[in-house]
Amino acid sequence: MIEVSNISKSFSDKKVLHEINMLFEKGKTNMIIGASGTGKSVLLKCIVGLIKPDNGDVSYDNREFTRADKELQTEIRREMGMLFQGGALFDSQTVEQNVMFPLDVLTKQSPEEKLERVNFCLERVGLENVNKKMPSEISGGMKKRVGIARAIVTRPNYLFCDEPNSGLDPQTAIKIDNLIKDITDEYNITTVVVSHDMNSVLEIGDKVNFMHEGHVLWSGTKDEIGDSDVKELNQFVFAGRLMKVVKDKI
Repeated sequence: MIEVSNISKSFSDKKVLHEINMLFEKGKTNMIIGASGTGKSVLLKCIVGLIKPDNGDVSYDNREFTRADKELQTEIRREMGMLFQGGALFDSQTVEQNVMFPLDVLTKQSPEEKLERVNFCLERVGLENVNKKMPSEISGGMKKRVGIARAIVTRPNYLFCDEPNSGLDPQTAIKIDNLIKDITDEYNITTVVVSHDMNSVLEIGDKVNFMHEGHVLWSGTKDEIGDSDVKELNQFVFAGRLMKVVKDKI
């Protein structure tokens, strides 16, 4: 479980996050949704410690993280897995080397142990026998799956996904969504997904948090979205569903 309490963040004189409170539950796909520029990515960076908030706290299973000492922060970071927007693979390294990178940095496993774990994770995401390929030799969807394999290779307790479907066609996006959901259920981890894709929300969102202009305007389950009386959420949902209809007709 991850708890976000009263997080605020400003850049110069612009306040980007306004006293954000969220609870991300273990074993569930927790969504942060909203239009571009609403503060989703800034919040994610505060949660994982890439940006220090001006006020508020983030705790991981009752361990205060934001203002913890370096040793505890490092310990918690070792329990995180990250799927970055675009995959963020190292272009000069093979698929195998990309997935093995966290093990090289964070563990003292033998080369044989690391390779065994890499092969297991690649197989788990449906990418057997691509170890020696370069990122330039695989598709966008395969890059995302390599990114997922890298994110889970250290057996994380917390998985963060930043716009995992960005740049993907609808069919591939559904496959990535289902893979994230399956891994969350299978390993009983706390997964946080930042997205503006309503299709993803309705496909895999267990708990949904809607942001607008740096505020949390609504939280609930995907099944409760249709009953919302929040104007901004309804506009966001309608725009997302309308875009899907248009794409399906093209």
